[in-house]
Amino acid sequence: MKTFFRFLLLLCTCAFLETATATTVIPPSFEELVVQAELIFQGTVTDVKSQWVGEGGQRHIVSYVTMQVEEAIKGNPGATYTLQMLGGTVGEDTMEVTDTPKFKVGDRDILCVEHNGTQFIPLVGIMHGRFRVDRDKATGVEVVKNDKGVPVGDLAQLGRNKAPGEDERGNSAAAAGNALRAADFKAAVRARLGANNP
Repeated sequence: MKTFFRFLLLLCTCAFLETATATTVIPPSFEELVVQAELIFQGTVTDVKSQWVGEGGQRHIVSYVTMQVEEAIKGNPGATYTLQMLGGTVGEDTMEVTDTPKFKVGDRDILCVEHNGTQFIPLVGIMHGRFRVDRDKATGVEVVKNDKGVPVGDLAQLGRNKAPGEDERGNSAAAAGNALRAADFKAAVRARLGANNP
């Protein structure tokens, strides 16, 4: 049964890729994240639900992730915003898309959203368009981490090739100890937007 759903997922992914635009798994640079995103906002996940959609060979699972918007940074997401993502779990059936961010109620994130409703994962660079907002235990300051929970230390390193001793975001062990503050991340996004639209 699990093999069937993996095969079905492959078929659904191919169908979605035909209609999706500019979907990539290459880590985007900071500028690419800001420019490609239609919306950038910080919010808290308030609901995650999955359901079957479609008929016959087009039947697949879609997850709906609803967020309470705390701060709009680019665009106007409204007071709440719902992401539509391919995959999820309904009863005993699970469909998974590799590298898809896993959201749960209570998660706080800054998201770079593009093509919601038409792209199978509506985040710039899939998992690269999600930045987790976490409180540093030592300082109490809100910091930014990537989808895997690794602290983001230097925005200039985003999207570049990984060197030996670096994590999947290009952060060295030393940089990982100096996580970027969420406020500084949002200020950098606004500065980049201002530079692109003088």
